[in-house]
Amino acid sequence: MIESVNNDRVKYWAKLNDKKYRESEGKFLVEGEHLVEEARKSGNLLEVIVLDGCDYYYENKTVVSEAVMKKITELDSIPKVIGVAKKIASHPIKGRVLLLDRINNPGNLGTIIRSSVAFGIDSIVLGTGSVSIYNPKVVRATEGLIFHLNIIEDSLTKIIEELKRQKYKIYATDVLNGNDVALIDFPKDLGIVIGNEGNGVSEEIKSMCDEYINIKMEASCESLNVGIATSIILYEMYKKK
Repeated sequence: MIESVNNDRVKYWAKLNDKKYRESEGKFLVEGEHLVEEARKSGNLLEVIVLDGCDYYYENKTVVSEAVMKKITELDSIPKVIGVAKKIASHPIKGRVLLLDRINNPGNLGTIIRSSVAFGIDSIVLGTGSVSIYNPKVVRATEGLIFHLNIIEDSLTKIIEELKRQKYKIYATDVLNGNDVALIDFPKDLGIVIGNEGNGVSEEIKSMCDEYINIKMEASCESLNVGIATSIILYEMYKKK
C-alpha cells in the first residue's frame, strides 16, 4: 500500500489532472466505480488506484491511503477507486456527425455527449477552442458514455471541407434565421454544427454550411442552454432516422 503523498507514482497520477500532462502522456483519470467499469469494458483502462479498505478487482491495482487518494482526486468526497485510462482512439467519420464550435462549459459538453449516444450520433468533432474531452469535469459529466462515441479534436473548417467532399450536408444552428428542425427531412450522412454558449456558430463556420436550423419556441424565451438545445435537435433527428 502507498501511504505517502510524496511517492513518485502518486505525484504522477496527480499530474494527470493537468491538461498539458494528460496530452503528453496520452492518459487521463476516471473517478468512481461506474466510470472505471466503463473504461475497463471499453479496453481503455490501464491501472486502478483503490482506497484502503475497499474492494475492487483488477490485475494492475494499487491500494492507497486516504491521504493519497485526496492528493489525486479533485472531488470533494474522495472516491473508492480511480482509474488511469489511455486516450480513446478516434476512427474515420461515418453517418451522423456533431461538430462543436467552441463549446466551453464542461457540463454542457457532458450533456451533449450523453444525448449524442442516446440519439444515434456516430461521431463528435470538438473544434479548436472547445473544452477538452479529457477535462475531469467533462469525463464525470458523461457518466461513462465518453467511451461509446468516436470523438475527434480537430479544426472544424478542415473537417467540414472533408465531409463536403464526401457529399455530406452540413447544418448550423441559428436562433434567428434557421428553419424549424422539426420540419426538416434529414439525410443519412449529415453534420450538425452547434455553436458557442454566448456567441453561437462563428460566421466563418456558418459560411461553410448548407442550411440553418433552429428550435421553434415561445417568443418570451430568447434561447436555451446549449446542452438542452442540442438534445432537442438530436431527438428531432432521431425520430426521423
